[in-house]
Amino acid sequence: MTTVLDSFSRPAFSSEDAAWWRQAVVYQVYPRSFADADGDGLGDIPGITSRVPYLAGLGVDAVWLSPFYPSALADGGYDVADYRDVDPRLGTLEDFDAMVAALHAAGIRVVVDIVPNHTSDLHAWFQEALAAGRGSAARDRFIFREGTGPDGSEPPTDWVSTFGGSAWERVADGQWYLHNFAVEQPDLNWANPEVREDFLTTLRFWSDRGVDGFRIDVAHMLTKDLTEPLPSQAELDSLPRDGRHPMIDRDDVHEVYAEWRQVFDSYDPPRTAVAEAWVDPSRVPLYASAESLGQAFNFDLLEADFDADQFHRIVTANLALAASSGSSTTWVLSNHDVVRHATRYGLARPARGADGRPALKHGNEWLLSGGRQSDVDRVGGLRRARAATLFVLGLPGSAYLYQGEELGLHEVGDIADEDRQDPTFFRSPGVDLGRDGCRVPLPWTREGSSFGFGAAGAHLPQPEWFAAASVQDEEADPASTLTLYRRALALRHELQGPEALTWVDTGRADVLRFERPNGWSVVTNFGTEPYALEGEVVLASADAAPGMVPGESTAWLVAPSA
Repeated sequence: MTTVLDSFSRPAFSSEDAAWWRQAVVYQVYPRSFADADGDGLGDIPGITSRVPYLAGLGVDAVWLSPFYPSALADGGYDVADYRDVDPRLGTLEDFDAMVAALHAAGIRVVVDIVPNHTSDLHAWFQEALAAGRGSAARDRFIFREGTGPDGSEPPTDWVSTFGGSAWERVADGQWYLHNFAVEQPDLNWANPEVREDFLTTLRFWSDRGVDGFRIDVAHMLTKDLTEPLPSQAELDSLPRDGRHPMIDRDDVHEVYAEWRQVFDSYDPPRTAVAEAWVDPSRVPLYASAESLGQAFNFDLLEADFDADQFHRIVTANLALAASSGSSTTWVLSNHDVVRHATRYGLARPARGADGRPALKHGNEWLLSGGRQSDVDRVGGLRRARAATLFVLGLPGSAYLYQGEELGLHEVGDIADEDRQDPTFFRSPGVDLGRDGCRVPLPWTREGSSFGFGAAGAHLPQPEWFAAASVQDEEADPASTLTLYRRALALRHELQGPEALTWVDTGRADVLRFERPNGWSVVTNFGTEPYALEGEVVLASADAAPGMVPGESTAWLVAPSA
């Protein structure tokens, strides 16, 4: 097949750039909510291409695309019906090739999501499995079991889906299939060689089209030991996650990733990968090693308060984990699964368990109470978010930004029930409202039916206050969050040196300071009282008198010779 790919020269990225990912700034695009080129209310691939100048002006090193594959959107695109195509509502493979070419021409690499734990129930393999019946080779690609009870009408176990309800669904002939997520997302059987080979084909397919790297969804859940008798949910919950758990973070998953690594390393430069692995910290280096995926997400800051002690402990621990694997760490404050950090920092701090983690997902209580903006300290939340961002962008390692955070966007919490789309909302009534609030389409202009997102409306409702947070509004404001991000990313490229950090005593428990090579220092005041310092401030998250870092703000300093 001849594609647009053939008419573009390959990007000028070479093996000399193989370590580009170690300290990259990666911008996450949720395609359906980024930009709508055809005016149908849904973001698309040509919409992303149209905004390449914006991304280049922002100064990011790479774009990570959440799933854009054919999907019924039972889980925002993470229910994939075809791993080697583009959802026709979002464009074509030719559109994808043109987007990659445009991004590469702007010096921006491309990372795509791979969802290997499960497919969509509309995937050709699953439809074949339904038709083929018990004992077929087609069913062996998934996880089918007989039910329990006299007539098999009860599920094989009492396992609970991540999205609520049973993790098993019965099909017409009486068997049940496993779905750890939505009912429309049947789990694949990774003991099946055909499954393994097909994903190697998928990795080559996108790598051949110029994709530079892959983000691996729920990387810790692929392989499973489903030897009968199957344990109960209580037994699963009580088992240690030490590599031998039947369902989660098994040692044998790295046999899969060793095969993937061979594919990645067959390209010049090698393709990269980053694992979404919700595992014990001691297990993270297994995913981040050079023999496995090469890098793993660090989600600790997603659960942290704006607090000096928590930030210090998280940074110290994760730099040590990265060093033990030979990788670099990753820093994330917002993504498509959590309440935006400008809002989190404007809410009361959540209660924490004995392990220091929030008892509930931060922001969940606010959402359940109605998600009113009047209940958020919007000014304080944004002030802390800007300070946290400059802190993170000063650290060694990769920084992952989520679309809209550069505008200081708050979570849209008060979406009407009839407008919600996230399956979590429908499967967990009264318990979890889901993730729609961080997936509301971006505002590009002050006016228009969708604030410049597209020619018509948007697939999720946008609030009126989006106008003041639009790109058009912030581009004209030298004090805007967008301006701050642009300056920060430009300076980061100038100042970035070896992956090293030295903590400096500040004399205050609520003020953190660290030094980077090249005479670069970062000072974050987590308290409310100003902090006096010496040095040349080249960037600050808030206005300050000379020689002072205001409360809840960050300053970047350089030595006179730098």
